[in-house]
Order: sequence, then structure tokens, then C-alpha cells
Amino acid sequence: MIIGSHVSPQDPLGEAAARGADAVQIFMSNPQQWKPPIPREDVDELIASDIDIYVHAPYLINLASPNNRVRIPSRKMVAQTVAAAATIGAKGVVVHGGSVGADEDVEVGFERWRKAMDSFDAEVPVLVENTAGKGNTVMQDLNNYGPLWEAIGGYNVGVCLDTCHTWAAGADLETAVDLITGLTGQDIALVHGNDSRDEFDSHRDRHANFGEGLIPPDLLLSVIRAANAPIIVETPNGAEGQSADIAYLRANI
Repeated sequence: MIIGSHVSPQDPLGEAAARGADAVQIFMSNPQQWKPPIPREDVDELIASDIDIYVHAPYLINLASPNNRVRIPSRKMVAQTVAAAATIGAKGVVVHGGSVGADEDVEVGFERWRKAMDSFDAEVPVLVENTAGKGNTVMQDLNNYGPLWEAIGGYNVGVCLDTCHTWAAGADLETAVDLITGLTGQDIALVHGNDSRDEFDSHRDRHANFGEGLIPPDLLLSVIRAANAPIIVETPNGAEGQSADIAYLRANI
């Protein structure tokens, strides 16, 4: 099983070596700014490496937003990020589900996602990640993968299942994989393997290292095993903490 971590984009292969990782996840632009990806000088090295690379899209992106000044730039940013990811041979681009307006039905978000996916050619799979929020967030309810896939399942898309987000959103980790695969007709493409600093159904997105959070260890391991997909840990404490998490998963999965 491929196990890696989210790392700094400055030297992803060096960061992978420091963690004993089989894969890395990086940003290709500032995650908090509306700026396009910066062309990399190490493209040939990344492509030639045996390290699998995933890209996380900027946090500002909200493809479900009712605000044109957010939704349209979000579409452009996703398209730019996917194109940049293709240049380094990335396996997927992770994008959060986003949120609709406070007075809107979440269903309008599915159509906005469809329009987004229809606006560019996804050379690299867009991996829709579940989130920890509530209310008007599109993907805190795992059941929403069903109607979302009715809208976008024909495009180059997949599912990124985050274990901390699932726990924090109040979803059932034990049945999450069967639910999602049943609704989408696809295997899980990527797991964000994270423990949680907060209690079940807290709607708080705060990751913890394995064994230091509140998700029961057997439950956390069981959902990761069930997903049977590459794993990226997004846990704290840098190379030391992530190395320990990677080693823990290798010993227990």
C-alpha cells in the first residue's frame, strides 16, 4: 500500500526521503491566494521519480459558491491547478466540496460543480474531498456523493476520503467506504489519513498524529484498510511526526 504525506513544495522528493514516504502531496501555488501555479524547475526529476505525487488545490476555491466573484475564479484556479499537475505527472488534484449560500439548498452546489467540470479538460483526476463543516457545506454529508456523482460522474473525477473530516462531520467511519463506493460506483482514489484532535461530530477540522487524537485506533485503521487506496497523512509535527505516522500505518494496515 502506498503511504505518503503532505509536504512543502520546495523539495518534495527530499521531504519524501526524510519521511520514508512512497508519495507526497503538495501545493503548486499559495493555498490562501488567487495566484496561478508557479512553473516548476524540477519537472523532469519529479516525473522520473518513483514517488507518487498528488496536488492539493488552494483552500480559497469554492466551486459551489453563489458569488460569481468566487465561483468563476475558482473554476479558473482548478483548471490551472489541474494543468500544472499534469506537467509533473501528478496522480490527482484534491479539491474541497465547497459551500452554497446560507439561504440556498445544497443541491444547487451539484449543478455548479457540473458547470465547473464542463469548463475545462481535466487531464488529471479531480478528487473531491469530504469536509468537516456543517449547514451549507456541500460535502460534509457523505450521502451527497450520490447526487454529486449524478452531476459530475461522467468527468475525470474521484473521491478523496479524509478520516478526520469524516469523524468531525459526524459520519459513520465504519460504513463510510461502502457508502461512498455504492453511491459513486468507484473505488476510493485517495485517503487523507488523519487522527482528530476533537470529538465526534464536532465539525472542527484539526488533525492529530496517529494515537494522539480522539478517533478510536481500531476504527481509524479499519476505514483506511477498507478504502484500500493510497494514503496521504496530513498530520502535524513535521518530518518526525509524519515519519512516525507512516511507520505506524505500515506496521498496522
